[in-house]
Amino acid sequence: MNITYTENIPVFNCDMITFLLMAVIVLMIGYWLKKRIWFLDKFCIPAPVVGGFIFAIVVLILKNTNILLFEMDKTLQKPLMLAFFTTIGLGASLSLLKKGGISLIIYWAFCALLSILQNVIGVSVAKIMNLNPLIGVLTGSISMEGGHGAAAAFGPTLQKLGVDGATTIGLAAATFGLIVGGLIGGPISRYLIKRNNLSCEHTNNFSVHDIEHDKETSGKITTKEIFIHIGIICFCIVVGEKICLILGSSTELVLPSYVGAMFLAVILRNINDRAKIFEINQVVVDYVGDITLGIFLSMALMSLQLWLLVDLALPLIIILAAQTIFMIVFCLFICFKAFGKDYDAAVMVAGMAGHGMGATPNAIANMGAVCEKYGESKKAFLIVPLVGAFLIDLVGIPSILFFINFFK
Repeated sequence: MNITYTENIPVFNCDMITFLLMAVIVLMIGYWLKKRIWFLDKFCIPAPVVGGFIFAIVVLILKNTNILLFEMDKTLQKPLMLAFFTTIGLGASLSLLKKGGISLIIYWAFCALLSILQNVIGVSVAKIMNLNPLIGVLTGSISMEGGHGAAAAFGPTLQKLGVDGATTIGLAAATFGLIVGGLIGGPISRYLIKRNNLSCEHTNNFSVHDIEHDKETSGKITTKEIFIHIGIICFCIVVGEKICLILGSSTELVLPSYVGAMFLAVILRNINDRAKIFEINQVVVDYVGDITLGIFLSMALMSLQLWLLVDLALPLIIILAAQTIFMIVFCLFICFKAFGKDYDAAVMVAGMAGHGMGATPNAIANMGAVCEKYGESKKAFLIVPLVGAFLIDLVGIPSILFFINFFK
């Protein structure tokens, strides 16, 4: 941690430990504000979004007034993300996936539909305003459902196809989506729960957080157990990333680094269920998942460069507003009915809004905020992460490639 100067403007350089400290403080501020501001609690706004967004606004103000710039060492952000998705994989036993059955397929199908419709909306609005239709694709499923990763991956390609500043536009749109996805999910879910008088007591739940509770380890968690689970998580991360690198280099597919870790954890979990090599304590797994998600999402929100949104031209803001309106309508009147019109469906809708406009951690945070207030939805916490983390790419990327090649 030190202060340097750029063009006579002080720059606060945060090393990774300082950034970690700041992220924890920001997260605690988010929880503190949620308890004291009725709007945040009532509409289930996730604590990392509350604290992180406020921090990002402060950074924007300080930058624009030339008072102070922030440079953050985000070294820990990726490992935290990988650890979180690994815990999701470690909770996904095959028996639970079988229980997901038709519900998982339906959710996946609607994610595919969303990807196509987001591109149609983006291209249509872009054409109406005489913009390059590829800008519409860029502000469609690339930056909405795809998020920052897809925006960064496809930006250079669209730049070569004539979209000036494609990467910047995509990241700005993804930033917008990340914020909005974290803001609308909770209120949509709350509206559906209140309007339909829904309760978690009347659903048949299953989850990555519920691995047959009667067989779950009870009592005090030991240090040895924690070490064993940390070792398992680290093994999945290291080997999973290697698998992604090999597949990416041999097939030229763009694979997010967490995909390998998460699905290796799924495989390891289900092999262990049969072979009984070691005891997986789901309580430990859940604790690690909650901690890593909270800090990772806080870091992601704190790192948002909101000035990219300020610099967006009015036409782009109109496209993003159209995407937001469509997402609300899509969740309220289409997804909720398709998912079963019960409490699980209302929570899954919050997840759809989260990763449909931002990222899977947003979806988890949205659902977590809703479940914290109204009760758990084990079904949602299995289906949404599995589809949002990987399965969605199987339909999302082909959709993106089709629209790019059609309008290039």
